[in-house]
Amino acid sequence: MRILIVEDEHDLGAAVQERVRLDGHAVDWFTTLEDARAAMATVEYDFMLLDLGLPDGNGRDLLREIRRTSSNIAILITTAEDQISDRIAGLSEGADDYIVKPYDLNELVARIAAVSRRYAAPRRRARYRIGDITIDRENRAVSRGDQVLDLTAREWAIMELLSRHPGRIYSRQQIDTALYTLDQDVDSNTVEVFISRLRKKVGNMTIRTVRGRGYCLADGEAA
Repeated sequence: MRILIVEDEHDLGAAVQERVRLDGHAVDWFTTLEDARAAMATVEYDFMLLDLGLPDGNGRDLLREIRRTSSNIAILITTAEDQISDRIAGLSEGADDYIVKPYDLNELVARIAAVSRRYAAPRRRARYRIGDITIDRENRAVSRGDQVLDLTAREWAIMELLSRHPGRIYSRQQIDTALYTLDQDVDSNTVEVFISRLRKKVGNMTIRTVRGRGYCLADGEAA
């Protein structure tokens, strides 16, 4: 997923960013509401970790803005405000979950996974089969026959993106956005390199190239 962290505690923000990246997600981290709004104007995020007490305002202001316009991004509030009334307010205004500081990073990533499953369940196929290839989104695994393939985090990120809507064509720019954060330089042929490596593992016919437009998964069926 593409995840946005809005957190002004630098040590915590850096630790969360590093831990979430270990799970294969592309993560952008900002310390103010202004920078978060600017990032959301250019990048489509799947998930947000939102602190409330920020230098330029309360995170609930951004939460309300988002929920007035869209419900497609999952939002988990991370804050030191531990009163029941604070939790109720955040959840009633549209947050999907709430975790109080200090928290364990492993619990945080477990909550991210749990919320993501709730978002994915009604609108994405959990398993998709193309010939002898099975993409298991819930367990983040790709199998060829009975063998689970060894994919890197970025190879899985491409398969996860393409399997969201099998048959839909994703441009190189859309794939770049899913793989890299705003502070990373991307080589011009990076996507092609990863696609080539994936095809060696899943077969040339699994991922189609649509000349001049991008890539998509070949026709298959829900498994």
